[in-house]
Amino acid sequence: MMMRLSLCLALGMVSCAYAKLDLYVSADGNAGGDGSRRQPYQTLTQARDGIRAARNAGSLQTNEAVTVNVEPGVYSLTNSFELGAADGGTADAPVVYRASKSGKARIRGGISLEASAFKPVSDEAVLSRLDAGARDKVLVCDLSAKVTAAFLDLRTAFQGTPTAPWLYVNHQPMTLARWPNVTATNNGWATFSKAVDTGLPKPDASDPAMRTAHPGSFLFDDPRPARWDLAAGVWLLGYWTHDWSDEVIRIASYDKEKKVIALAAPHSSGINSGTWGAAKRRFFAMNALEELDAPGEWYLDRSRKLLFFYPEGDLTNAEIILATMTEPLVKVNGASHVKFVELVFEYCHSDGILVQNSEHLEIAGCVVANLAGSGIAINGSSNTVRSCDLFNLGRGGISLSGGDRKSLTPAKNLAENNHIYHYGLFQRTYAPGIGLNGCGQIARNNCIHDAPHNAVLYGGNEHLLELNEAYRVVLETADAGAFYTGRDWTSRGNILRNNFIHDLGGSDDAHVNTMGMYLDDCDCGDTIVGNVFYRAGRAVMIGGGRDNPVLNNLFVTCPIGLHIDSRGMTWKQWNSSADDSWSLEKKAQRLNYTQPPWSTKYPRLAAIMNEEPRQPLGNPIRRNVFVDCSKQVCDFDGNVMKLLDKFEIAENLAVNTTGATNGTARAVQMKGFTNLAGTKDTPVDLGFRSVAAQDFSLRWRARLRKELPTFEEIPFEKIGLHKDEYRHTLPAR
Repeated sequence: MMMRLSLCLALGMVSCAYAKLDLYVSADGNAGGDGSRRQPYQTLTQARDGIRAARNAGSLQTNEAVTVNVEPGVYSLTNSFELGAADGGTADAPVVYRASKSGKARIRGGISLEASAFKPVSDEAVLSRLDAGARDKVLVCDLSAKVTAAFLDLRTAFQGTPTAPWLYVNHQPMTLARWPNVTATNNGWATFSKAVDTGLPKPDASDPAMRTAHPGSFLFDDPRPARWDLAAGVWLLGYWTHDWSDEVIRIASYDKEKKVIALAAPHSSGINSGTWGAAKRRFFAMNALEELDAPGEWYLDRSRKLLFFYPEGDLTNAEIILATMTEPLVKVNGASHVKFVELVFEYCHSDGILVQNSEHLEIAGCVVANLAGSGIAINGSSNTVRSCDLFNLGRGGISLSGGDRKSLTPAKNLAENNHIYHYGLFQRTYAPGIGLNGCGQIARNNCIHDAPHNAVLYGGNEHLLELNEAYRVVLETADAGAFYTGRDWTSRGNILRNNFIHDLGGSDDAHVNTMGMYLDDCDCGDTIVGNVFYRAGRAVMIGGGRDNPVLNNLFVTCPIGLHIDSRGMTWKQWNSSADDSWSLEKKAQRLNYTQPPWSTKYPRLAAIMNEEPRQPLGNPIRRNVFVDCSKQVCDFDGNVMKLLDKFEIAENLAVNTTGATNGTARAVQMKGFTNLAGTKDTPVDLGFRSVAAQDFSLRWRARLRKELPTFEEIPFEKIGLHKDEYRHTLPAR
């Protein structure tokens, strides 16, 4: 087909009308290829340029479909592969970049290192800094011939992606030499409890530098820092005040006598006692050659371009990649009707795929992995990410934005059937598996797990989050939710429906500070319906907001089922003009909330200033089932308890399966609840197919149908990943 196209070009013909044009790209091709099967292009850029040339010559019309078949092989990039408005197709004739064999065409932004280039360390100055037990294990690779440009140093302070590069071996990110190590008995954190200087402004200080935010210091009664060469640079990743705010800060000095570590930059919240009553703060040290003492760790002497590595095993057949590219692998801006199918995007010290101002773009069956940034970021409308695997990501997984909030025009972007896991490796907070912003995004049937913070982070209007599964998230953070939004009256119309949230981490028995769904700081107007929460901490938390229906949900073995508080009534900053992150009324005014279409779509919001705006009203609680909540079925603060006569609470069921008097809460003094208790010998069986197998679908004659006839069965079997033309197997939990 390409030969015919070339002939058309040579003859100067205006057009050659074919229903479909097939082009070919092979890593083994040559720069002079014409894109035919016999003479394939060598790069994606050549294919893109070939399509442009054919269109410019008139031999390829925009209504003719093009498929670029990418043959198995490795396609190394030094710059982003870019598509613009001229590179798209039409609904009937898209431009498709497809792997000819699924998962075998690998597009990457790193350099390969040969195992033979790693040699035993002979430099006595280096060996003297290593633990005796590691000296014969650590290898060194001279990168001078591979990398001509200088390596930049790590920034003094940063959150998220560190300065390039990063090392990957056998498809896994390696660990920059750190202390403490993560082991079976150690979670990898050092702790301190006393700040010598919080770093917060001291208005009365005689030193002007102390009157503003400044680097803090803390007492650390451990001799370990005395080993480190601070002049070479050692950084600490810490949760310095809040367990939802991580930052990496360089050590400025260590006083061996006073045992005080001084940081080189201030932290925005200072160094304080912590969130939710935590007495200790935590950190780990990184980029210390002296701590290169465990398999999988590495260290880069940036000035001498020497890479030190402690391998986990024999490197002979290992795939060793140093990710050096610092821009996204793919950039799409303004294109329509483009597809990426079954390709692998990997090894880049930036994002995977960045899409802006585009429509009807589809990413299907792709692998996006081993990136220092985020996986896929999309802005536009009617774009789809389907059946992709995203993992080993420094930041988040998939973000969708677009639509128009002011006119409430939905973007209709879709993330469906994606498997997202092991993300947030560098930016450990607010880097979600899926992020939704703008108006009218859809996240459906995704499976999200193994991450330090949120599974889903959303803001805006009219989003639909349904049939998703999230587990083993919020693993190292607190005051955090698997699904999270907050601090906005106008973030309304979002539906959280038929999701399964289970086995969350990070909580503690005293505070239960991990949430399944967290509507934080007076957030309003979302519907929580038909979800299943199992071992999910404080399963639903409404932090002072209103108009959030909680309907037909199932709470099983959660310490606290539902929490509602009245922080809008007790926190003076709720409408503070001095704090733009709050200013709840001002945020609404920016969207003309008292005028159509807002006043029509959200009439309760339009009237909010006339209806006790600080009270958490309009949160109906109906047809929910609470099973074996160990602390409280519903946790309401004093102000909420006084307002309960204004709440619609009806047809809820609280179950104590064995009748335990300790460790299982009841709702005996609350309206709208029926309590059901069994005994140790005859426990209540509500008819779940198998709690042990985490199957909460109902058997044919399930008792729950009798006890709560209005309860609508949750389509549990439809939740999570499903098989399709791109996803042929399902992962085990």
